[in-house]
Amino acid sequence: MIHLNCFLMSLKVTENRSDLEDLHLYATPREQRFRRFASLEFEGQLYMTPYDFIQAVTNDEPKRAKKWRSLSKQELNQILMETPPVWKGSSKLFRNLNEKGVISYTEYLFLLCILTKPHAGFRIAFNMFDTDGNEMVDKKEFLVLQEIFRKKNEKRERKGDEEKRAMLRIQLYGYHTPTNSVLKTEGEDLVPRSYWDTLRRSTSQALFSDLAERTDDIASSLSDTTLLVHFFGKKGKAELNFEDFYRFMDNLQTEVLEIEFLSYSNGMNTISEEDFAHILLRYTNVENTSSYLENMRCRIPEEKGITFDEFRSFFQFLNNLEDFTIAMQMYNFASRSIGQDEFKRAVYVATGVKLSPHLVNTVFKIFDVDRDDQLSYKEFIGIMKDRLNRGFRESPKYGWKEYYSCVMTVTSEHLRDLWKQFRRRDMLR
Repeated sequence: MIHLNCFLMSLKVTENRSDLEDLHLYATPREQRFRRFASLEFEGQLYMTPYDFIQAVTNDEPKRAKKWRSLSKQELNQILMETPPVWKGSSKLFRNLNEKGVISYTEYLFLLCILTKPHAGFRIAFNMFDTDGNEMVDKKEFLVLQEIFRKKNEKRERKGDEEKRAMLRIQLYGYHTPTNSVLKTEGEDLVPRSYWDTLRRSTSQALFSDLAERTDDIASSLSDTTLLVHFFGKKGKAELNFEDFYRFMDNLQTEVLEIEFLSYSNGMNTISEEDFAHILLRYTNVENTSSYLENMRCRIPEEKGITFDEFRSFFQFLNNLEDFTIAMQMYNFASRSIGQDEFKRAVYVATGVKLSPHLVNTVFKIFDVDRDDQLSYKEFIGIMKDRLNRGFRESPKYGWKEYYSCVMTVTSEHLRDLWKQFRRRDMLR
């Protein structure tokens, strides 16, 4: 009986699992997602194509079962030869490249950071990479992020078979290093940090550590990628200025939003208010989305539609959600519900983003469940923060490792209870 629940949980994910898929048990949620969507492999390291990346940030699961295709050196070189320079970038770059590109795991994490950052943060991001302060970023400075993200991930690694973890590191980073080989600051393990915060803090220290020095070793051991060639040219000698860096980040945000918008617009200039609600509620922890959708249908009987400009402005606001939250707390709005005019004004003051009256009204009709034309700050902020995770709030996955841990936990508790009972009996005697 002790084992029954644990055994049933383990069966959910152990059916038809290959030995290679067993590595999933030792991977973090981000690593698992990358491995699920990646489709290419070169010399043991996994890569996404630009198409894979777009799928990973706009869909819950891959559209088709992924089998990692091994690339030859010649095939990889041909892909990189077709990579356009940064000054030819556009908001269709990833769609144009499609399957003709390779994106590493650390670049995947970097691109995810871009998607959720406000335009005001683009300059901060550039300055973080520009460690020598010459207003240009070279390849060596950019490669610092390889070590920063690798080190961040090592702290999040799940405990277990070190051999399996080593295999995962090769798949994700292309090389294996001791876990204590890079920058470490006093007390940094005490506070969990986002990848963006880790990048911001760690790059500022790069010149005062062995981190920057390691990039020479990293560069010699890793293959070039589409992003590296796009930024620094086929020979790796070009440098990236802020204007090109800003345009790349802005184009990526626009491209992902265009893809999400077009998936619902069917070629039209607008999407319905209901489709907008579906997009907002994706990747959130809202269990009963039907209540929100039904609430909106009843309160917006005539469809007017949401334009792409309105759609993009709302997601620009979401990327400024942290500033908006602070402003709401300062003005004491966090403890009460707010009306449409207050909401619209607070968004503009805190973020500089202007939301149209129709867009604000639509948002209120979606989230104003008690229909008092007021928005519950705490509920709205919680749901929207969840939306920014883009699928990283994943439900627990139970396998043989989890089953064994569950059995040990339940058995230990059972033995402790028995021991207490015996102790009581001895005392009564």
